[in-house]
Amino acid sequence: MKPRNLPDRGTPNAPEFFSADVTAARRFYIDLNPPRNRSLVVVCGGLERCAPDYAIHRETFPFYSIEYVVRGHGEVKLKGRTCSLQPGRLFSYGPGISHHITGDATNPLVKYFVDFTGARAAELLRSCGLSPGRFSEVFPANTLQPLFDELIQAGLQVRRESVELCAKFLECLTLRIAGACAPLEGAETLTFATYQRCRQHIEQHNLRLRTLRQIASECHVNNAYLCRLFRRYDNQTPYQYLLRLKMNFAAECLRQPGALVKQVAKEAGFADPFHFSRVFTSVFGLSPAAFRRLR
Repeated sequence: MKPRNLPDRGTPNAPEFFSADVTAARRFYIDLNPPRNRSLVVVCGGLERCAPDYAIHRETFPFYSIEYVVRGHGEVKLKGRTCSLQPGRLFSYGPGISHHITGDATNPLVKYFVDFTGARAAELLRSCGLSPGRFSEVFPANTLQPLFDELIQAGLQVRRESVELCAKFLECLTLRIAGACAPLEGAETLTFATYQRCRQHIEQHNLRLRTLRQIASECHVNNAYLCRLFRRYDNQTPYQYLLRLKMNFAAECLRQPGALVKQVAKEAGFADPFHFSRVFTSVFGLSPAAFRRLR
């Protein structure tokens, strides 16, 4: 099947390195010969639904690239090191980096990619822990999809501002990668799995949960260990995460016509509406009453 939204090989300026081993694709390309004086330029990008026999074997590549798996399984070998591919996995390559990518015939890959260049390109990859030739993983596995979709949409619009807009989306992607990194297989995997389990429990039961001790007890860990997990992977305490979830819920409730602060406080798990107001103000920088006036 011919990929959708994919330029024919005979189309002038169509990139020859786009793989033909796909069943469908949503791709864009902006400039395959960008000015050398630009600090960061997105060359092309897209989303590919790979064929069961998908395979890429290259010893080098003219641009820097990030690839991000959202479905399926496979394997990638970068500079002689091998990593399995699954949803949430990322990898990068670029000039002088050999890369060999194969898909699982029984569970074909679906992946996003973005190719870019410029004086800041390599440093941008290093800033998010994804230097050319490295692997990474994000949690949750689908956390980058909205940004990649926005990047593709900007690239497909082919407007005057598309070049700058795509570069900004790429910078946002690397910031998001840096903040959502998860460990790959190894000794740290079990620790991260415990963190994930605790975080998901807080998210699912945030309106009922009240204290750090209650969270730790229900997650079957002690208070100190729970705090260490969140400092390590989240740069906040579990109680701060709980309060943020409660306040996001409260903010949505306060947007409803006729909502009473006392009732919203109760629904968010606060017996004292004054305590609720103090927490709301500390999180958002304005009181519940001031927030309501923003409508």
